[in-house]
Amino acid sequence: MKEFTRGLWYEHPTFRQLLGMCPTLAVTTSAVNGLSMGAAVIFVLFFSSLIVSLMKNVVPAQVRIAVYTVIIAAFVTLVDIFFKAYIPDVSKNLGPYLPLIIVNCIILGRCEAFASKMPVIKSLKDALGMGLGFTWGLFLLSSIRELLGNRTILGYQILPAGYDPLIIMILPAGAFLTLGFLVALMNRIEQR
Repeated sequence: MKEFTRGLWYEHPTFRQLLGMCPTLAVTTSAVNGLSMGAAVIFVLFFSSLIVSLMKNVVPAQVRIAVYTVIIAAFVTLVDIFFKAYIPDVSKNLGPYLPLIIVNCIILGRCEAFASKMPVIKSLKDALGMGLGFTWGLFLLSSIRELLGNRTILGYQILPAGYDPLIIMILPAGAFLTLGFLVALMNRIEQR
């Protein structure tokens, strides 16, 4: 379980390692976007880790990063095509950040640092833990921003109509403020 739980809290990719900041800050204007990007990362990380772990003894050290990038790119392409075909509105909202998963530090880093050195089962547990950790981080960040910026979460009105939305929360500055608050909160919880 250590491989799985590490990414959920102790080595959380967003709030501890500060990885994947580009999609974290760019697409978290709504909870749907956060969940969608998180699901895409889980899929790509899981299957990339599977293939990298299976091929770790076959790929020469000199070309491993290039090979890992091609593997990741193949799965990102599948996700991108799926999103465009079945959920085009979400695909449009995620824009160029969905294809940029190819160079996401979480995925390439986990493939290089973990999957390329560990057995398949441990690699898959690590991938699921890191992916779910990234997803709950994006969901929390995007839910806070959507709630304070639009009065809704997942499109459902939560705050009353009398609440005056904080427009800054749906702007890039809102992403930085919310991320900073959540990192500080997580550090405070960890200190206790």
